[in-house]
Amino acid sequence: MQIYFDPAQLGHKPQQFMVAGRIVAPFEVPERADRLAARLREAGHDVQPPAAFDPMPAIAQVHPAHYTDFLSGAHRAFQAIANAGPEVLPNVHPHVSGSRDGAERGPCPAASVVGRAGWYLGDMACAIGPASWSAAKASAQSAIAAADAVAAGSRHAMALCRPPGHHAYRDRASGFCFLNNAAIAVGVLQKRFRRIAIVDFDTHHGDGTQAIFYGNASVLVASTHTDPSAYYPFYIGYEHERGIGAGLGTNLNVPLAEGSGDNAFLAANHQLLAAVDTFAPDAIIVSAGWDAHRDDPLSKLDVTTEAYAALGDLLGQRAEPIVILQEGGYSLTAIEQAAVTFLDRFEAARSG
Repeated sequence: MQIYFDPAQLGHKPQQFMVAGRIVAPFEVPERADRLAARLREAGHDVQPPAAFDPMPAIAQVHPAHYTDFLSGAHRAFQAIANAGPEVLPNVHPHVSGSRDGAERGPCPAASVVGRAGWYLGDMACAIGPASWSAAKASAQSAIAAADAVAAGSRHAMALCRPPGHHAYRDRASGFCFLNNAAIAVGVLQKRFRRIAIVDFDTHHGDGTQAIFYGNASVLVASTHTDPSAYYPFYIGYEHERGIGAGLGTNLNVPLAEGSGDNAFLAANHQLLAAVDTFAPDAIIVSAGWDAHRDDPLSKLDVTTEAYAALGDLLGQRAEPIVILQEGGYSLTAIEQAAVTFLDRFEAARSG
């Protein structure tokens, strides 16, 4: 498997994360990508940085300049504040937050970086440090490289994206995510392929991805995830959300009850792939999160490594070209087991 990963992605080193009213050490740490990259190399995969190119044109197809300008300059501006902390974190949020239908809100009306942090950072999971922007940009660059490879004729390719992407809206970071790598990859693939399906099996609903494509008839977003009624992202990811306007019918959510195990997880993925069959895409993007694993510190499910092996078989048997993008997964041991097992079975099914 050709896997793209830039060591610059390790530069994002968040120190703070708010959960249940406490500031704790973050789960989204550089070791997630560093250890997984090493383990994938040991398993025989070709893990290489993408070739040098400017990712901003592809990023700009999804994210407006006023948002990326904030991300690129926020830490420097924040450090100019007297007694500022080491990272940019919001302490105020506007009435108008990320929209459910992906509509852009326009530039933040506040001049202060504190006000802009509240506008552009949707929660307390996206602390911005001195290298966060370069890491997020490199993560997107890896996704672009994988999508470029598939658009050029490869049957499949993977990007080890870190920071992840599926909670990022057009103009808002949230849930450890700054740039929506799946949405950026769609734009790259659509240079060649018209209809794209995104299959997301991360344990958290990809609310940013859904919002970006909620009215888009050429992109199917199909996700299985933990029931959001008592789980992040809380406000989006319900079964009744089917799309809007031209995109009505191109959004599918299959929430899983807490405690669901392998059978329910795989049945939900079969449901997603049935929707993919109906949609008949020209190419598929897989938003691959390993955090449904029973050993993940954020998981409310009871999914085992064997389920990811079976899922590798299912997706590997598809005829469509496939781009795989790393999303969540916060147990270092579980992501090594789940990702390597998934890719082994995926490649075996592709060559069978």
